[in-house]
Amino acid sequence: MGLSDIAAGIEVTAEQVDRGVPTVDDTGEALVERVRPHAEALPCTPEAAATVVETYTAGTSVGETAREAGVVPMTASKVLHRCGVSGVSPLGPTGRRIVRDWLDGELPRSEAVALAGADAAEFALATYVESHESVPELEEAVEGALAPEHNASVTKRDALGETMSSPGSLR
Repeated sequence: MGLSDIAAGIEVTAEQVDRGVPTVDDTGEALVERVRPHAEALPCTPEAAATVVETYTAGTSVGETAREAGVVPMTASKVLHRCGVSGVSPLGPTGRRIVRDWLDGELPRSEAVALAGADAAEFALATYVESHESVPELEEAVEGALAPEHNASVTKRDALGETMSSPGSLR
């Protein structure tokens, strides 16, 4: 019996619905209230920051998240970075190294932008990411909302472990 025999008669009758990233927030306190004490570390109001985090964890793009929060996409990216979301920098490892070299005064800005292959907005965001650390207090404040992304004890490999075969089982 081949795949064509197995698949005979199978048809798609419904479309998949994107439900976003599942989150667990068991803190009992509204996100905006947990973020508010750390407002000085945010590039926008605590209300906007809470909206950014909540809509981003629902699977919304950064651009749409920014519109929902009433901020520009650059600000939404900065909020996510300060809250400990990884992967916000628009540049890869080499581009980030070039930005760090520019920040250290080893390259002129025009040369750094050209070498990084970034436009002005990408270079500005990468500069922010390289010159500002995430804020541990903000990471803690939003950790319930970002639980699936930051749960280091359950990796993708762990979650899918039973479905993966080892090289030895392929003989």
